[in-house]
Amino acid sequence: MTVYVETFAEALPSAERVAEVRKELENAGVEYVLSSWIDLFGLPKTKPVPMSDFEQLCMGKGPQFAVHSISFVPELSPADSDQVMVPDLDAVYICPWDKSMAIIFADLFWEDKPYNVCPRQALKRQIRDAKEAGFVGYAGIEPEFIAMRFNDEGQPVKAFDNDPEKGLRSRRQAFGYDVEQSIDSMPFLKDMIDILEDMGWNMHDVVCEGGYSQFELDFHYTDLLEMADRYTFLRILLKEVAKEHDMFITFMPKPTSGDWRSGAHINLSLQKADKPGVNIFGNETDGWSDESRWAVGGLIEHSEAITAIACPIVNSYNGLVPRVGGFEGGTVTWAPTNITYGFNNRAAQFRLPQSRYCIENRAADMCMNIYLGLGMSIGGAVEGIQNKMEPGEPCNLNLYDMTDAEFEAAGIKRLPRNLMIALEALRNDELAKQVMGPVMLRSYLAYKDDEWERYHQTVTDWEVTEYLRLF
Repeated sequence: MTVYVETFAEALPSAERVAEVRKELENAGVEYVLSSWIDLFGLPKTKPVPMSDFEQLCMGKGPQFAVHSISFVPELSPADSDQVMVPDLDAVYICPWDKSMAIIFADLFWEDKPYNVCPRQALKRQIRDAKEAGFVGYAGIEPEFIAMRFNDEGQPVKAFDNDPEKGLRSRRQAFGYDVEQSIDSMPFLKDMIDILEDMGWNMHDVVCEGGYSQFELDFHYTDLLEMADRYTFLRILLKEVAKEHDMFITFMPKPTSGDWRSGAHINLSLQKADKPGVNIFGNETDGWSDESRWAVGGLIEHSEAITAIACPIVNSYNGLVPRVGGFEGGTVTWAPTNITYGFNNRAAQFRLPQSRYCIENRAADMCMNIYLGLGMSIGGAVEGIQNKMEPGEPCNLNLYDMTDAEFEAAGIKRLPRNLMIALEALRNDELAKQVMGPVMLRSYLAYKDDEWERYHQTVTDWEVTEYLRLF
């Protein structure tokens, strides 16, 4: 069920719908179902079942889970009830790498109510609230990743790199857009293009990005819940297809200092609930609308908290910088660095692109929990429209060259420099409390605080090189 409901009984599909989906799966040769709920960090979890248990599964009588035992949620004890999942029969994905299996995304319930640490339910609540306010959200994602392999010494190296590992290497040029690199990568990329086209995702193009062996897949936008499910399925799909090519995929934003950051830009647009198909952010005749400006105002108001969700790991913040020495193919990162917006300004967190009427949040990466990321995004945009929140003047200057004095005069803040700063903003953000609820927010902060402390207590190679003999 794609809509948010308040009770377990309301979530159960009809017998007719169960029979319809079962027939479709059996006709496709599916023998095993992986009904998958989403954990605190956006990762799908499951217990595979045979098709013989399909009806039981759909009625919430399939596997139960002690979610609180494995998903960093300390609020419940071993004496508490397990969580029950209800598969969403509008979110069925037959696995292209093994069509005997299907993944069905599910919602978690606990003691007859939506489980309060179910990110998919959190997004569905925000979709419901936005619709009650008169808006329907749509999103496109720009997923970037690096394909890697293990060399003969067992060390991870770039999967697509035609320079020798030993001996004379050429001066590195940007991998991005290169025809030779694209051709060399096509055995893997053709598989991904064909699969996504067969799935009806309306694949537009594949991009060889700036870093060696770094790629972006561009496919069509859709409604928020379907995009979140597609994003989650894509992360699984990429890893499985890569294995068939003796590779692995990393979504880590910055595996090395010289790498270009891998992002996952969120492109958000809104339609009026009573006028489907009409983008309220603008059109070719009138240009950008007042609603688009107010939506940007709401997103800027909650920017740092959104960043804590959309850039969720310590490593995320290594990429939100203007320049990097030793960069492959240059020094300028093209990454967002400041909390502002501009028309096609890629250094700004929020970009109003020249090719489409949506708000692009560039401070997001593939490690985010997409359900919470989209929930925060539509929540902020709707709040901005309802309250006519002005974002200030757009900044169309090169933010990388502006001085601190110029930023202060323009009222432009820097994006959080590290995870700890972002978490402090999340802790005090009223939108985050609404989207996530107190239990989920408390659990997320507890884990991320621990992540930061563990990182901060680790002595790195850089520190040893910098300080050991200096002092």
